[in-house]
Amino acid sequence: EKGRVTLQREQKELYQLTEKGEQALSNKFEEEEVEKYNSQHVSKLPEKIRNYLWLLRELGKVMIEKGIVNVLPGKYKLREFLGNPEKAPQRYLQILQKRGFVEKKKVETIEAFITPLGEKAELEEGEIEVITRSLILSKAWKNKKIKPYNIKRHKKLYPTGKPHPLTIAMQKIKQIFLSLGFKEMRGNYVESSFWVFDALFQPQDHPSRELADTFYLKGKTSEKLPQELLNRVAKAHEQGWKYKWELKEALKLVLRTHTTALSARTLYNNKQGKYFAIGRVFRNEAVDYKHLAEFHQVEGIVAWEHANFRKLFYLLKEVYRRMGFKNVRFRPSYFPYTEPSLEIEVYFEKRKEWVELGGAGIFRREVVEPLGATYPVLAWGISLERPLMLLLELDDIRAFYRNKKSWLDKFSYKKLWGFNKYENPAVSLGEE
Repeated sequence: EKGRVTLQREQKELYQLTEKGEQALSNKFEEEEVEKYNSQHVSKLPEKIRNYLWLLRELGKVMIEKGIVNVLPGKYKLREFLGNPEKAPQRYLQILQKRGFVEKKKVETIEAFITPLGEKAELEEGEIEVITRSLILSKAWKNKKIKPYNIKRHKKLYPTGKPHPLTIAMQKIKQIFLSLGFKEMRGNYVESSFWVFDALFQPQDHPSRELADTFYLKGKTSEKLPQELLNRVAKAHEQGWKYKWELKEALKLVLRTHTTALSARTLYNNKQGKYFAIGRVFRNEAVDYKHLAEFHQVEGIVAWEHANFRKLFYLLKEVYRRMGFKNVRFRPSYFPYTEPSLEIEVYFEKRKEWVELGGAGIFRREVVEPLGATYPVLAWGISLERPLMLLLELDDIRAFYRNKKSWLDKFSYKKLWGFNKYENPAVSLGEE
């Protein structure tokens, strides 16, 4: 602005590693497994290695004589090219780009050069550029020159922070239940097996309680469970499942596998009412494009003297309608602590198919009576990430937890802001 420097801008095209390329750099290319097949015939190689055999030969990694593969010592040169794309030959850059390991990006460089005016100019030492609280309190500004503020200059706008899609969804779902007159349930991630399993009439030898599905922690709960409650739960198990109920199993600590543990606690302390929870749960599952070891569950119960199966249908349809799903249907199902039970399916227009998005039912008497509740209890559970995958047209559920800035920047928030537009501000179960 003062003419003391000139700026020279230059745009270049550079190759940068993608996420897939970073993984390949820290692990191995799939064709590098050829080392396991040294001195074996080409026909013994897996197809994924045979597809790149030409590249391995070209880069001097293998030599083939009479169909026998000989792996040569030394590093795989493609790895060197990936580690330094700028120095890689163009032919191999194209191979890396085609395989999704690198991508071409435009980068602008700016160089500043001092002008003759800048060389002659005296430095304005001590000039204040930023006025701070301490500067004002110390009155140090009185003896210094304050740099003039140029109100005409246009500053570059930087992107502001955004709420995470899961955060928005949780806020919207919370609004839905609050508008229907529900109260929120909250609790700890670490729970006793008593509230996660026993209070919900799951037998102590049930497969879901094994390490294959549950994360157990060392030690046992320090919570003092009422003896009369323990006696009633033990009686329900021994009469219903015909085995000897053990207190030591109920006192084990686990990462909660569902938020229904909150419903059991709530029913014990409040015998009637409408309650919901949105919480993280943990299951010992293999992580893939549609499964997570930890995810969020939306839980709800209604304990009411007029509660029945028709009321459950009505309530679920209303909740899903406000979430953005118009076509909802129910299928008979089985769950350990509800009877009758149902699965909730919604019609996904883009796929032209029905997709299961939750389970529901009426709590069994063996659950309700030991907790001291007297009214029928409607209950349901919904995975939060699964319906969001459909609404946002995602192919991989893990996208929610990678937190890649590039994904968040291009994420369409419009789909979520209209997430729960509905006509009625509040609907009661009595207005069926």
